[in-house]
This record gives sequence, C-alpha cells and structure tokens, in this order.
Amino acid sequence: MRSIQASSRHKGFRAPARLLRSLFVLLDEFERWQIPAGELSIVFLGDAEMIQLHADFLDDPTPTDVITFPGDDEDNGAGESFAGEICVCIDQARREAPKHGSDMASEVLLYLVHGWLHLAGHDDLSEGPRAAMRLAERETLDYLEKAGFIKDWCAKMPLK
Repeated sequence: MRSIQASSRHKGFRAPARLLRSLFVLLDEFERWQIPAGELSIVFLGDAEMIQLHADFLDDPTPTDVITFPGDDEDNGAGESFAGEICVCIDQARREAPKHGSDMASEVLLYLVHGWLHLAGHDDLSEGPRAAMRLAERETLDYLEKAGFIKDWCAKMPLK
C-alpha cells in the first residue's frame, strides 16, 4: 500500500486523511491506468500559492485548478520512491463548481482524479490528448461511482 502525505495550506480546509487514503487505494486498484509506485503527495492550496506555482513552473501567472509534478524512482530514505505530487486549488474549485452544475466536493474529486491521470501518463495540452483525458476522467469517476465511493466522498468532504 502506498504512502500518502496530504497537507492543506488553504485557510480553513482540511481533507479527511482516511477519505483521501480510500480514494487512492481505489485508484491504485483501478487496472485501467496506473501511476508509478511510491509515496504520493497531495497539497490543497489557495489562489495566491497556486498562481505562484503556475507562474514559477509553467510560466503562466493565472489561476488554475490542479498542477501535477511527476515523481522519481529514487528511494526516499524510507524504502519507497516518490510517485509525484498533486496540487489542488480549493478557491478554483469554489468558483468552477457552480459553472459545471456541481458541488465543491465533486469538483475537488475531479481535480484529484485529473492529477492522478497526469501521473498515469495522460496529457491535456492539445486537443487530441485533452479529449482522451476527459474520457479517462469520466471512466475513472464512473469506476469510483460503481464502487460507492463518490456518495461517501460528497457526504464527508468538508466543502461548502
């Protein structure tokens, strides 16, 4: 079972660790796509930090929903490699959820799935890969729905 390190630098938001662990256990069991072995880092941010990350690493100083950093195969000193990091912007989820007819918990879940799919090798920088990414998101969310996870996620995620 992979190690998951989660932190929130968004004022007032804390994701339940057990819920995040359950999500990534299910995603790791999903045979359709796999991310590299190793520790996974999840960070929840506000606008200012996400905009700074976006500017520093992607040369784009605008708000964005999720940024994913791939890991490496090096041992982290605890006998485990680093699979990568998924950074999620809670403020962006708050703005975008109503535009999608969604709630914040579902929007954050979409961002986590999107980041996980990036670690699994999906890209969304051009039209063809973007369409494949959207299809993968739908298939993955359908898998989570069939597993009964989404109802539990939405009930327990502290997002309004």
